[in-house]
Parts: sequence; structure tokens; C-alpha cells
Amino acid sequence: GCEITRRSVALRALRRGIVPLKTFRNEQDVTKISTAAFQTSTVRKNTFTPWNQDEENPANTKVDGKVSKWEVKSGDTATRFPDWIEKCDRNMFYKIAYGLTGAVIGSTLYFGPLSIVSIGLAAPVGLFWYQGLKDMKQHRHTIRRNFPVIGNIRYLFESIRPEIRQYFIESDDFAHPFSRADRSVAYQRAKAMTDTLPFGTRKNVYETGYEWVNHSIWPTTVPKENERIMIGGPDCKQPYSAALLNISAMSYGALSDHAILALNTGAKMGGFYHNTGEGGISRFHLQPGGDIVWNVGTGYFGCRTEEGEFCEEMFQKNATRKQVKMIEIKLSQGAKPAHGGILPAKKVTKNIAEARGLHRLDQDCVSPPVHSAFEGALGLIQFVARLRELSGGKPVGWKMCVGRPDEFAAICHAMLETGITPDFITIDGAEGGTGAAPPEFSNRVGTPLTEGMGLVDSMLVGAGLRDRIKIISAGKIITGFQLVRQLALGADICNSARGMMFALGCIQALKCNTNTCPSGVATQDEELQKGLHVGNKSYRVMQFQQKTVHAALELIGAVGLDHPDKLSADHIVRRIGALKVSPYSKLYRQAPAGSLLEGTGPTLLQGWWDNGKALLERQKKDQTNRV
Repeated sequence: GCEITRRSVALRALRRGIVPLKTFRNEQDVTKISTAAFQTSTVRKNTFTPWNQDEENPANTKVDGKVSKWEVKSGDTATRFPDWIEKCDRNMFYKIAYGLTGAVIGSTLYFGPLSIVSIGLAAPVGLFWYQGLKDMKQHRHTIRRNFPVIGNIRYLFESIRPEIRQYFIESDDFAHPFSRADRSVAYQRAKAMTDTLPFGTRKNVYETGYEWVNHSIWPTTVPKENERIMIGGPDCKQPYSAALLNISAMSYGALSDHAILALNTGAKMGGFYHNTGEGGISRFHLQPGGDIVWNVGTGYFGCRTEEGEFCEEMFQKNATRKQVKMIEIKLSQGAKPAHGGILPAKKVTKNIAEARGLHRLDQDCVSPPVHSAFEGALGLIQFVARLRELSGGKPVGWKMCVGRPDEFAAICHAMLETGITPDFITIDGAEGGTGAAPPEFSNRVGTPLTEGMGLVDSMLVGAGLRDRIKIISAGKIITGFQLVRQLALGADICNSARGMMFALGCIQALKCNTNTCPSGVATQDEELQKGLHVGNKSYRVMQFQQKTVHAALELIGAVGLDHPDKLSADHIVRRIGALKVSPYSKLYRQAPAGSLLEGTGPTLLQGWWDNGKALLERQKKDQTNRV
């Protein structure tokens, strides 16, 4: 053997105790020992001595250089192409195929060509030939070309892997995107089933990230009149009393006819609002009569000209509908902030065209990444005032996923400069959902909800604007605790999208972007929609909302408070280490009221605030130069 091999055997001998460490004095000793060990292993290469027989006296252990196949495989933790499939290549295919063909010929000669045995054997053999030749001829999959017939097993397993994982492998707390535990709570409450938990918590309360509410030894109850929040600033003429939990923005087109009907019917029955999403106000939103928040996106669906520009006349016509309670300008969404979208022409139906105000069905429906009706922070604030005027004084705000802090600071400076404020701001977290989005945008763009909420709330407080603006939180809100946590962090009310989808019967099949949603929720396939019974599902939507709000109100009472507004970040505690916990008030410190105006705000926040002022001035200068 070579010197490298001898040295490796010598080291193996050292590990197994054959040669004491002190033996290795110099280079010559290493060479002698490695040579002796190598010779020993060569003589006894076919001898296997179990380790446990020589455990008491390792010096008696026999060296065996042979490594079993199972040892090689057990040491490799990576995913491998199965060894047995490697042998089933093209040559093996032909051998098997010719062998089977010989068997068919033999049975034909023995039993006759029309016998059941001959036909029964010939059919699968013919299919085997067909599939194998087809695999070798196609050009898309190398595995199928190299390993005919048998290579298809890989693609079969790949196709059923998500279902196998969801139903048999993942734990109850595996939350990607929603855990089975949270989905079960949504299903149970929607169906009015027992949702209590026997035998104690399943959570590891000492695990980093565990959260809880600090309760009071003098709990109370929240009065009925404190269960709703009034939205409307000083310039609003038609303020709206909103429920604590509502249906978040989901467009018609992304959701089916039946899903929209069931959601709005549930909103009507339960007394909470239904956000339309940027797809416009469809006949399915209007038919049940539930309260609507009209989401106006960059495509201006329902208020656009033929060229796709904003149309004041069409906006006023829809905004003044009695059923429309608030107007929400969509700046961005958590799942794909700063990214537009395209609905291909082949997916544009007559009902979708009607809802979006499209004049042609043979063109793609485009949502640009940015608005064309206004520009910059000052333009946004002036657009808010204009929409409020056109709607007859209804609450107007915007929806955003927090990105650059200095840009939001610039918007706050624009509010102070003009005296115009929105009635509400909806904060969508980066964990928010969508029908389809590029993975880079879903996974790596945008601020998560907790941090986004903390920034917006703190900056509005520091700017002295918080008392004029309500904050709506949206992003993975399923349970009463998740609702309470957002209220404690600064939200006034919350929206839920996927929670409402679970109430409709969504099974998290993750097929929202394929038009093949098996539950009939996120599809335009008429046959799949038939499975979604509007009467039954609308009742479940109402049940889910009412029971979740009830659970949240019970938690608020358990803290000893009689109004959601009295919740603060002090009431929620998070474990940040094995032996360390902290209330959210210490993790996300709020700026003192008016401190940003005085220049005494927290260092980082004050820096963003000052940069926002400079940004607003640059935007104004650029607009002046263009004019």
C-alpha cells in the first residue's frame, strides 16, 4: 500500500487502542507502526470481530480494513439517488424488455395467441416497452432518459411529497406557513366544535420564542360597547364603527365567485367588514350586502380609464355606494412589496372584467408596482384628501408593508406640513399571503409585522400624530392571542385573510397559483367552485370571527382591562433565552409623545426622522424641476 494508506491505518490503530500515543516518537516510528498495522489489516482483511467483545481490552481488537455497504450509507446523511436504481439503466431496460417479450412469445406458443394468459401478459409488457421508449426519447428529464420506466418513481414521489409531509410527518407546531395546531383551531371554531385543550399546554414554555399574557389576579370583562372601534379622523364626515377582527384584502379573481359570496355573507351576518382587495368591487361583493372596504390599487380597478389611469367619476360612483364604508389605497402588500402583477388575458372572465372596469377581454390585466395618480409623500397625502372628498367624507387610508423608514418619516412630515392625515393606516407584514409571488419577494423583501407595527406606531407617537390615525394590523392572525398581541403592540383593529380562508374550507394545499384549488376557494374553475357551499361556509366565516374575537376579549379581561385600547406592550412577555424573558415594551421601545419634533427621540428613530425631512425636500424639489 501507499504511504498515505499506511498512515491512515496507523491513525485507525491509534483510535482503537492498538498502539499507545507515546509510541509515536518521530517520523520513523510512524512509518514502522503504520507498516505493521497495514500488514496486520491485510492478513486479517476477511475477519470481523465485534467491537463489544474486545471492549474491556481494546488492545486485543483485530483490525479489519473492510467496510460494509451499510456502513458507507449510514455515514452519508445527504439525500442520495438510490443505489438499486443505478443498475436499472438503459441496458437493464432492454434486458428486462427482451426477457419479458420472450415470455410473451413462449406463452403465445404454448397457450395460443387469444388465450387470457397470453393477452394478460402481453398488455403490461407492451406498456413497459411503450413507457421505456417514451422515456428515452423525451428531452426534458435526464433521469427518465438514463433510467427508463423506473426513473418515473422519483417524479411520483415528488408529486405526493407535500401531502405526505403535511399529513404524516410535520408536527402540530410546524408553522410553514400555518401550523396544524392553528389550522385546527380555525376549523373547530368555524364549525362550532369543541376547541378546548385537554391535559394542559402542548407548548414548550421554556423554549426561546414562547410568548404569554401577564394576567391580573382581578380579572374583569369587556363591556359590549367597547368591542368595536370608531375609525375616522377630524376631517372624516362618515366615521365607521369597526369590529376587532375583519376580512383582509383578497381580490376577486384570486378567489372564486363562491368564496367572495360566502365571505361577504359571513361579514353581513357577523357585523364586520370585508376588504375587496385590489381586484375591484364585484357583483359577488355587492349581492350579500355586507360592509365593504374598497381597496384601490395601482391598476385602479373599478375606477380606471381605458388607458388604465385613475378616473374620478368612476371612483365617485363606487365610493359613494352605501355598502362601501371605507377606502384603502394600496401602496404595497407584505407578500410582494414593490412588485406589480399581471393577470393573463386567458384568465380574464366577463365577471372579472366587469369588476375591474376592463374594456377588453383579449389583453393582459396589469397592476404596476407604483401609482400613477400621485407622486411622492406630498402627493400621497393630497390624494388621500381628494378621495375623502369624492367619497363624501368616508374614512380614507392606505395599506403598506413597511420598507425604508425614512420614506415613512417623509410621509409623516408631509402630514405635518399640510395638516392632512389619513383616517387609518393598514400595516401588512412580510409574512402576509398572496396567490402568487416571486420567491425572492415573498422570502426576502419587506418588514415583518411586529417590527413594522412597532416602527409605525412609535413614529406616529413621536410625531404627535397617533391620536388622529387608527392602525390596522394584517398578517397571520388566527387565534385570540395573536389578535391581542397585535393590539398590545399598537394596532387598533386587525384583519385576517388566510384565517378566513380556513373558515371557508381551505386545507393549505398550496395550489393558489395553479387554478386547481381543491377546496374551491382560490380558483376560477366552475366545477371546483361547486364544492364550496355558500350558505354553509358563510356561517362558518361568521362563527370563526365571533369565536376568535370572543377569545381575545376574554384575554383582555384576564389582564384586568375593560377596553382593547388599554392594552400595551407591557402585557405581552416573550422568552428570549433559556433563562431570560422580556416584555415587548423592552424589546420594542416606543418614542415619547412629540419627542421627534423636539429632536429628542430615540437615536435610530430620530435619524430616520431627520432623513425623512430631507427626503421630502428632495421630492418637492424634483417635482418643481419637472414642472
